Amino acid sequence: MTDDTGDQSVHITTPDGAQLAGRLVLPPDGREPRLAVVLHGATGVPRDYYTRFAAWLAQARDAAVLTYDYRDFGASAAGPVTRSGATMAMWGVIDQAAALDWLCDHYPETEIWVIGHSLGGLCLPFHANAGRVARLIAVASGPAHWTKHPLSYMPSVVAFWFLLGPLATLLCGYLPGRLLGLGADLPKGVFWQWRRWCTSRGFYRVDWGQSMPHPTPDRMTGAVTLVGIADDEMMPPERVRRLADFYPAATIRHRVITPAEAGSKAIGHLRVFAERNARAWPLLLDGIA
Repeated sequence: MTDDTGDQSVHITTPDGAQLAGRLVLPPDGREPRLAVVLHGATGVPRDYYTRFAAWLAQARDAAVLTYDYRDFGASAAGPVTRSGATMAMWGVIDQAAALDWLCDHYPETEIWVIGHSLGGLCLPFHANAGRVARLIAVASGPAHWTKHPLSYMPSVVAFWFLLGPLATLLCGYLPGRLLGLGADLPKGVFWQWRRWCTSRGFYRVDWGQSMPHPTPDRMTGAVTLVGIADDEMMPPERVRRLADFYPAATIRHRVITPAEAGSKAIGHLRVFAERNARAWPLLLDGIA
C-alpha cells in the first residue's frame, strides 16, 4: 500500500448544530473516485483508527472514503466530556445521517457505500439518504443483549453494565473508559443509553418514538453484507445475523471471518480494522464486484 492518497480535512454540520471533524481520503495519483464511502465508527473508537483502512480502500477501489468522529468525541470534542449532552441516539441517528448526507451532497453521481463498525451498522434505517446507498457492509454489528455473550465473557459484561460502569459514570459524570482500561472516555448520556439498549430485550426498539424516531426499514433496498468475527465475544456472529431483521427490503449476505483467514491469532470486536489485521480487509469485500 502506498501513501500517496489524498487526505483532506472536512467539517460536517449536523441539523442541530453539532460540528463533526471529518477526514476524506481520495484515490491516489489524482484518480477520479468511482465509489464514495462513509465509514461510521464503533462506540469509543476515534476516526484515526480507521485511517490506514481508508487509505487501502481508496487505493483498492478508487474510492473517496469519509471518516469522522461523533459529536463531543475525538477530534469533534468541543469541551470537557462532563459538559456533553450527547447520547447514543444522537451519534447513530443524527451524526451518522449528517455524514452520509455530506457524502451524498459532494458525490451526487457516484455510487455510495456505507461501512459500519458495531454502532456504525445499526442506524441506516433512520437516515433519509438510505435510498442512495448501494451497499452496506456492517462489521461486528447487531442487536446486543447482555445475556447473549459467551459464558467466559459474562464477568466482564456484568461488571460493565451493572457494577463498575454505572458506579464510575455516576462518580465522574462521564464513563472513564481510559481509567477502566476500556479505551476512550465517553459522555454519560452515551453510556446510559448504550446500557439501556443492551439490557433491554428489544435493544434500541425501547427508544423508538421517544429519544429516537421510528425507523423506515424499507429505505435500504441495496445490498447488505453482515460480517461477524468468529472470536468476537462482545458481538458474537449469531447476534450479527440478527441485524438482518432491521433491513427487510435489502439483499442480505452473511460472512464470518476467522482469525486464521486473517493470519492472526485473535481479532475480537475492535481489531479487524487494525493494520496488523490488514489481511482481513479484502475479506470484507469478498464476492463484491
